Amino acid sequence: MKQILYTESPFGTVGVAEDGKGICALFFLRGGKPGGYLEAETPLLRRAARELAEYFSGERRAFDLPLSLVGTAFQRADWAALCEIPYGETRSYGQIAARLGNPKACRAVGMANHRNPVAILVPCHRVVGKNGSLTGYAGGLDIKEGLLALEKRRGG
Repeated sequence: MKQILYTESPFGTVGVAEDGKGICALFFLRGGKPGGYLEAETPLLRRAARELAEYFSGERRAFDLPLSLVGTAFQRADWAALCEIPYGETRSYGQIAARLGNPKACRAVGMANHRNPVAILVPCHRVVGKNGSLTGYAGGLDIKEGLLALEKRRGG
């Protein structure tokens, strides 16, 4: 059974979950709590909550948590590319697609980003449209805008 801990953020309640191997989910709670999780405070979940609090306060720019991500080879490659985007910077979907060796795969990058199970930890919020516009974010565009503004204010 996956275990979950809820913690507060500047953007509302965040759920962070682990599966015994690593962090497997992170999401913004909008509405009711999801099923399939046992609420718990494991050492890993407490550590994740601490690192998130440090990120939100501007003390942390990168996370040091074991992740347990399940996805296709393309999704995993996309998520790895997202982790290379420096704090406070953005890349376009096209830039990520080119980084993955297929410059025409912008839509596939968008879909892989949408399937990112650990928002913030794998920073899909740092991917924008080619003209810099904010497009798509599973947590909502208001949160994406807020995360980017937080990083910019904190010296990104």
